[in-house]
Amino acid sequence: MSDNYKKTAESIIELSGGKANIAHALHCATRVRFNINNFDKVNIDKIKEVPGVLGVMKVGDQLQIIIGAEVNKVFDEVSILLEIETDENETATPQTKKKTNLFKSIGLGMLDGLSGTMGPVIPAIVACAFFKMFVAILGQDLLNVLPAESDLFILLTFVGDAGFYFFPVIVGYTAAKKFGVTPVLGILLGAILIHPTFIQMIADGDQFTVFGLPVYMTNYSGTIIPTILSVWVMSYVEKFFNKYIHSSIRSVFAPALTIIVMLPIAFCLIGPAGAFLGNYVVNGLLALQNYVGFLGIAIIAALYPILVMTGMHMVLITALFQIFATQGWDGFAAPALCYASFSVMGVAIGAFFRLKDKSQKSLAASYAITAIVAGTSEPTIYGICTRYKKPFLGLMAGGFAGGIYGGIANVVSATLVPSSSVTATLAFVGESTGNIVNGVIASIISLVVAAICTYFWGFRKDEPGLKG
Repeated sequence: MSDNYKKTAESIIELSGGKANIAHALHCATRVRFNINNFDKVNIDKIKEVPGVLGVMKVGDQLQIIIGAEVNKVFDEVSILLEIETDENETATPQTKKKTNLFKSIGLGMLDGLSGTMGPVIPAIVACAFFKMFVAILGQDLLNVLPAESDLFILLTFVGDAGFYFFPVIVGYTAAKKFGVTPVLGILLGAILIHPTFIQMIADGDQFTVFGLPVYMTNYSGTIIPTILSVWVMSYVEKFFNKYIHSSIRSVFAPALTIIVMLPIAFCLIGPAGAFLGNYVVNGLLALQNYVGFLGIAIIAALYPILVMTGMHMVLITALFQIFATQGWDGFAAPALCYASFSVMGVAIGAFFRLKDKSQKSLAASYAITAIVAGTSEPTIYGICTRYKKPFLGLMAGGFAGGIYGGIANVVSATLVPSSSVTATLAFVGESTGNIVNGVIASIISLVVAAICTYFWGFRKDEPGLKG
């Protein structure tokens, strides 16, 4: 089996123009992502035919190769072939890229930065959500078998909260990996922003200056954007000092001078700007909930798979992390993502029962199992929806129907469970029994509606796959 992963890695690198044409390499939950120097050297059609590849997308200067649940194993081989360490983003020296529209480049660059930074954070959030889920299930909110004063309850609570409280530290590391900064400096900068003394000064209403410059006193615990922006700027500061400080003293002075320069920039400029931007996005999403209510939930649930295909979903995911870090629950986008996941399952199930060709039927079954158990939506989206086109109608209808019911029932996600499998319904635990029941019903509605629409209207009558 390892030979298959190696062959897949060799093929996608070769068809992407070779090592010299790949500026950066990283992966997310289901995709290998190559930042390409020259797309004229990339053969996308041939990459789609490589065994193990489910689909290919071009997003700006990034080539996203959809692998699915086995992406880690393929990327391990990619890392060896590109002579980089696993999870390392640096590969060949970038060549001159083609000029593109400035605003388009900025937008795509922001998406690339968010994706490259937030993707590696998800395992930590999954682990924290696991502990918070047990607090909700065993505590007073549901089973009431674990006293709030017990050591186990306290342990589960602070482990579950740690990932959100120390978000700047975690994001400092992943952003540093993304932007080519020495990782420990990213960690250090994130830790500085949430130092206990600084947090206490904010609580006490004290004022503070950095080198005489006034500091906007705000709590950065649980924030994302200030750290990402600060580390991005720090990448240029560190490169400057590494370039101009002599190698004999670089290891001592470059890190220290980098942090010295970043202190006023982070505390007085970028940090406050990032906090404002983050709060603006979060408050905008919460305001949208108040203005459009259940209809907005239905729209997000219907369109989320499309956002995943374009990479725009990372904007929504980033906002959700911020919302849960701020208020601890969400009754808008988070439930919608659960309904969207169940609509993906429904499409695969509907296709399984409708298709007659044995090979296509078998693939649909594997896609359904992958979506239900592993929460991987790409096989269904690219293997069924993109291939047959009309199943997209079932995908969107299922999410919309589930969103309508969940919105009317005022279902909320009491716990952030970054999962797309059936375990996504655990997000409804921690509010009330009615919330759990209605959340599960809304999810089932999404699945059933998507399956029925796909079965009856998802395929043309002359579709080859319908022939037994």
